[in-house]
Amino acid sequence: MIKSFHVLYVGQIELDNVGLSGTPANERWYSDERLRQAFFTARDLAQLMDQLGFDVLWTAEHHFQREGYEVFPNLIQLGLWLATQTKHLKFGCAFNVLPMWHPLRLAEDYAMADIVTDGRIVMGIGRGYHTREVETFGAPLLDAEKNRELFEEQLQLLLAAFNEQAFHHKGKFYECPPPVEYRGYQLTDITLVPRPKHRPVNIWMPIASGKTIDLMARYGLKAMVTLNGEKILDNVVRAYHAACLKHGRDKRLGEDIIWGAGVYLADSREEAVRALEPAHDERFKWFAPFGFVRYADAEGRQWGSPGAPARMPSLKDGLDQKAWFCGTPRDVIDGIKSIAGRYPGLETFMLHWPEGLSPAQFRDQLRRFARDVMPAFRSP
Repeated sequence: MIKSFHVLYVGQIELDNVGLSGTPANERWYSDERLRQAFFTARDLAQLMDQLGFDVLWTAEHHFQREGYEVFPNLIQLGLWLATQTKHLKFGCAFNVLPMWHPLRLAEDYAMADIVTDGRIVMGIGRGYHTREVETFGAPLLDAEKNRELFEEQLQLLLAAFNEQAFHHKGKFYECPPPVEYRGYQLTDITLVPRPKHRPVNIWMPIASGKTIDLMARYGLKAMVTLNGEKILDNVVRAYHAACLKHGRDKRLGEDIIWGAGVYLADSREEAVRALEPAHDERFKWFAPFGFVRYADAEGRQWGSPGAPARMPSLKDGLDQKAWFCGTPRDVIDGIKSIAGRYPGLETFMLHWPEGLSPAQFRDQLRRFARDVMPAFRSP
């Protein structure tokens, strides 16, 4: 039963000339002043969500994006500031790209934020997918196996810092502390100072592959899936559930998963489609080349795999796949319930802000959603 409502805002500025025939993604290059706008858009969004009764605003860590699609480089800093601008809303990190951090520095930053906001920062981690970002920071991405090895060791170190009063870690990439002399004695362990106030720390991660799912279940991580077609969604929800059971974590189907989809409310489905289509197409102009078309064909093959479609998806494809819901409040409520009803443990629905939609349009959509959709799930 859906009980909690979140929003994903990856940090796009207000883009101009959007849609299939609009400015090509690689040709967008904005001024410093335009790129700064996203921080104040996030503030305005957070304040509105706080007033409307939403639970968590998730943002995304990215770097060097002069194209304007994702411009937040530090989610903990952003969340700290937004917490001073709001009263109740929580701020999720979707996601801190662990290979671009030293895990102990990330642990310290999160612990401080957890303390001073009294638990309003939500921890999330990912492996990264932009070569321009990860490789520039000196971490592997093109070497997928090395990226996976580094990420897992970093996760081990992060968990030790959060959960153990004193620890020593020695692996392939890190030794913390190193065997050095300190004030007349040999270091054998260290302590994270400060440690988070709220422990154990709930850590969220996107589901990206079968190997990722097993790792998440093994270490007790929670899952986020967004804009997946219903067949792909069902596959990953059931795979995550099975992996958790395998590792001794008894969960209901859908438990500890945030499910995200695109939504546009209007007086009719046709009106909603017309209004949303340019923003939808702008999103996939940017994201499709990264492999972010998580739809399946009639045989269950993911788009982009041999024999399955490899083209950029249309909004009609997204609606058919139930990754997007358009139309009247009743259309959207019924669409969400048609998916959520399959998973007894699923409690969180997340609205994904389409990257080409203007801030004014999206704020209007949030008001409509809070007024016309949320009560259908929160009524006794």
